[in-house]
Formats: sequence, structure tokens, C-alpha cells
Amino acid sequence: MTSSTAQTDPTIIIALDLPTQDAAESFLAGFPWEKRPFLKVGMQLFYATGPTWVASLKERGYPVFLDLKLHDIPHTVYHAVKSVANLGVDMLTLHAGGGVSMMAAAREAAEVAGADTMRLVGVTQLTSNDQRTMNEEIGIPGTVEDCVRRYAGLVAQAGLHGIVCSGWEVPMVKQAMREAGTEGIAVVPGIRPQGVASDDQKRVMTPEQAIQNGADYLVMGRAILRADDPVRVYEQIQQDITKVRRI
Repeated sequence: MTSSTAQTDPTIIIALDLPTQDAAESFLAGFPWEKRPFLKVGMQLFYATGPTWVASLKERGYPVFLDLKLHDIPHTVYHAVKSVANLGVDMLTLHAGGGVSMMAAAREAAEVAGADTMRLVGVTQLTSNDQRTMNEEIGIPGTVEDCVRRYAGLVAQAGLHGIVCSGWEVPMVKQAMREAGTEGIAVVPGIRPQGVASDDQKRVMTPEQAIQNGADYLVMGRAILRADDPVRVYEQIQQDITKVRRI
């Protein structure tokens, strides 16, 4: 499998949280061809468009993060990952709560399929969850940080490439992975520029804060999708991130 490289710094992954293929194509039409931003296709859009459209994004040179949050028995996840590998996507999510055997099966499937450039990342706790939700509704005791740290260790044990976590948890997650004997990337959703509403997210952070905390990729949807000039907002955030990295 081959993977195209974005023509701009791929730190920002634009979440195409849109209902239809037409809406997604209309949004992408506003970006100059040479930019080809890193795109996240989540469940809503994937279920609406199917795998053929995702494959077409790759054919057109877009890096693609397929955010399906796979969580099933190891056998099912193994075959799901083999199917996804055929699309040539650059990144795929699994729920770390599925356990080491499930995540290891995903890694094995990617290896068997020859998907050497597809990064598998484990979702720890959704950024819409807080401690009350985790303790009282889901039934997991302890703090969110305790759970995230434990899941990070499981992700490392399974041999995945990194973690999806909030910006606040990046240093802890990377330390937990190092303690488990590996280095991993941190993919951070729940990013909101200063002054932008947090909506249904609870553990949010600004782009600058997340980069300072060690995030490798920032997933941003509504702040860019809802902007009057999405390209200008995207470019401004990229510039702000570059300044932080130079400090």
C-alpha cells in the first residue's frame, strides 16, 4: 500500500463531520488543490458515502484518517482492518477498551494486508466524557486520568502506533507508552481556538496548548467547518502552531 503526503504541514486533521458526500465535496472545493489537507472521515460520513468515496480521496492525494472506532471481538476486528487496508487510508481508530487481544488482532491484520503505512491508534476516553459519565454511567471507577493511563499501556502492549486522547492527557499518555517500551503518537480531538465554543466537548484545549503539551496531530472540525472562510482559519491555525514549535 502506498500513502500520499500532504502538501502542507499535516499537523491539523480536518474532521469532515458532514452528512453527505455532496456537502464534503463542496467544502473541499474551497481549498486550493495544492493544499490537500489531512482529512478525518468519521462514522457519519463513512456510512453515508461508503468505502468507494474514501478510496477516491486517496486517489486524489488526500491523507485520510478513518475514524471508525472499531470495537468488537478480535476475529471481527481482524477482518474489518483487512478490508480497511484495501482503501489505503493513513490512520484508523480502535477503541482501546476492546482489550489487548482485539488491538493485537488489528495490528496483525494490517501486517498481513501489507498496510505498512497505516497507523493504528487506540481511543482511550472520548473527550465528551468526564469523570461523572465514566464513573456513574459507564461504570469505570477512578479518575479519567487513571483510565487513560491504563488504556495507554494496553495500546502499547498491543503494538499500536499511538493514542487518541485529550490534549490535557498527552504527557501522561506518552510517558505510559514509554514505560511499556514504545514511543507513540498522540492524536488530539477536542481542539478549540480561543473564543470558540466547546459545544458537547468537555476536555478541550486550544491548538497552541495542545502542541506545547506534545500533541502530534490536532483533530479540528466545527471550528473550521463553520468558519466564514475555512481556508483562512486553517492557514492561521497552521501559522500559530508553527510559531509555537519555533519557541
